[in-house]
Amino acid sequence: MEYVEAPPVASQGSILCCTCGVPIPPNPANMCVACLRTTVDISEGIPKSVTALFCKQCERYLQPPATWIQCALESRELLALCLKKLKGSMTKVRLIDAGFLWTEPHSKRIKLKVTIQKEVMNGAILQQVFVVEFVIQYQMCDDCHRVEAKDFWKAVVQVRQKTSHKKTFYYLEQLILKHKLHTNALNIKEIHDGIDFYYATKQHALKMTDFLQCTVPCRSKTSQRLISHDIHSNTFNYKSTYSLEIVPICKDNVVCLPPRLAQSLGNMGQVCVCVRVTSTIHLIDPRTLQIAEVDGSTYWRYPFNSLCSPRQLEEFIVMDTEVIRDLHLGAGAGFRSNKHTLADVWVQKTSELDTSHQYHCRTFLGHLLNIGDLVLGFDFANSNVNDDYLNKMNPNHVPDVVLIKKSYDRNKRARRRNWKLKEMERDREGLDVVDERQYTDFLEDLEEDEALRKNINIFRDTSRPPVESDTDDEGAPCISLMEMLEDMTLADATGGEGADMMTD
Repeated sequence: MEYVEAPPVASQGSILCCTCGVPIPPNPANMCVACLRTTVDISEGIPKSVTALFCKQCERYLQPPATWIQCALESRELLALCLKKLKGSMTKVRLIDAGFLWTEPHSKRIKLKVTIQKEVMNGAILQQVFVVEFVIQYQMCDDCHRVEAKDFWKAVVQVRQKTSHKKTFYYLEQLILKHKLHTNALNIKEIHDGIDFYYATKQHALKMTDFLQCTVPCRSKTSQRLISHDIHSNTFNYKSTYSLEIVPICKDNVVCLPPRLAQSLGNMGQVCVCVRVTSTIHLIDPRTLQIAEVDGSTYWRYPFNSLCSPRQLEEFIVMDTEVIRDLHLGAGAGFRSNKHTLADVWVQKTSELDTSHQYHCRTFLGHLLNIGDLVLGFDFANSNVNDDYLNKMNPNHVPDVVLIKKSYDRNKRARRRNWKLKEMERDREGLDVVDERQYTDFLEDLEEDEALRKNINIFRDTSRPPVESDTDDEGAPCISLMEMLEDMTLADATGGEGADMMTD
């Protein structure tokens, strides 16, 4: 076997640094790294201290020239914002790495560690690491400035409902809060029969208008007012007004339908009860359990009014009840409700317990009522109702009493209520104190109607003890903990130090 010697490996020679004379591997600059760094500063021209503008009201940073963006501390968005401020001075170097250095949250300083490379002296590539400090300065953005001014707006959405009860407005307020459509409003002003939303742009007003038309049955009108006109550039400055009128029907209202509308809805009775108002009006016939939905366009084609207000409801006590099992409807009848039970009920007014006068009626509350229960209803027999459709009806088809809902002890329900709702911040100048009875009625409706509360956010009230069951000892419905959300605060989201930085 023959052994072949390997060729000798050529060893790299070394040269002396032209400045300090230290032996180094050959490089195009003929200088060591230390001398090269003292001779050439590749970070020259890059600012080491930069100002970052921050708006305390909306917690956004200014991205030049005029864009405000929201960034969390040490986030990718904030890193991109800081690098964009240095982009103009880094055109002749190559960015290798960038990252945040820890600073005190309340110091109003952001430190960025930047690594760059640049070709110097005969093709030698030099890499350097340095720190750029961003000083946070407070400046109010244009949007917050307009909000504080409260008099600068280009579009207003006027929402009106000609009714004495505000159940629909309470429900609409919770939907707006859930979808955060109130954040773009410059000002929200409440008046006696509605609410106004002021916006800085027409697009935000159109977005609110489209949302309302998809949420509640309403009709809209649009108008514009010319503010100024530039004849040289042919530009116009308008103030737009969007007026929306919600149907004057609320939950638990008794209505009398026009004959043609009742016939088109499956030959249901003209006297009906409104059980819910969402994007449509949900009606039920208390004599047959027939249900129907009336949208906004249908209502304005065949308008009808409420026969009574919630203040006109009287309290009755159930003396006897009999569930109706078999009820045959005529041809062309519509759908029947599966959530209700039809029953014949004999009731007596709680104000007439010293007499023997009782009323017989047919109701859709057969699954809830037992002998001795209290129930709220409208007394047609002793009321003078001025309604064109009701006056033309056959008196034999008009019920003596229409029962609306079962009555519970309101004080006990209020004590057991361990949840709360959020409210929009709005201007209530010129209005009386909020009607607590109407708001309590809306809270009770949420407890009784699961389909109504699934569209809104319900928050747990930590000051109240938790309730595990869905009903109390008397059978009054409650909201379980599974349906509640935890109410987050700024201190919970960013910690105490982060909250101090945002508010200092």
